[in-house]
Amino acid sequence: MRFAGPVLAALVLMFARGALADETTQPPAPPGPKVVISTDMGDIEIQLDAVHAPLTVANFLRYAHEGHYDGTIFYRVVAGFVIQAGSWEPNLQTRAVHPPIPLEAGLPNLRGTIAMARGDTPASATAEFFINLADNPALDRQASDTANTTGYAVFGQVIAGMDVVDKIAAVPVGDHGPFPGAGPVTPVVINHILFLPDTAP
Repeated sequence: MRFAGPVLAALVLMFARGALADETTQPPAPPGPKVVISTDMGDIEIQLDAVHAPLTVANFLRYAHEGHYDGTIFYRVVAGFVIQAGSWEPNLQTRAVHPPIPLEAGLPNLRGTIAMARGDTPASATAEFFINLADNPALDRQASDTANTTGYAVFGQVIAGMDVVDKIAAVPVGDHGPFPGAGPVTPVVINHILFLPDTAP
């Protein structure tokens, strides 16, 4: 039996895949949920990565569902580095947080990724997060780290609204928050976190 060109090509591809596959082959992991960080400067759509950072994604969604981020501000803006938000209100009061979570560093801190801020100890992240304005390899887990004690946990990627991120990164800053010289003079407010339908099948 002879096959037309497109059919033959499809069969060749099918058999090639079968030859390369083995019993341990797994389908690609489904992506996590998507959220929109709605700010007074525009919307930032985020694809969360619940595969590589499940505890971190669950933690972020918990705060978002509770409305923790609604009405808070981006309180740290460092051009060419990060914009950071979490628990600070426009009047520079802070909100209560849940106990910290384990560190899930591993994914690279590339431009447009969202990651958890933390203190000096690995398992100290609560509600604070930042969006990378550039590739920041200094924030990545060190290659020699076998105990997962270094780096900052990336848990998603901006998929729309990076222009909004860049607009926030360009606002005038001064001593208007916990980081001297890095607080927006005019507060940049997170209005709400919107939940988009889960993209998992």
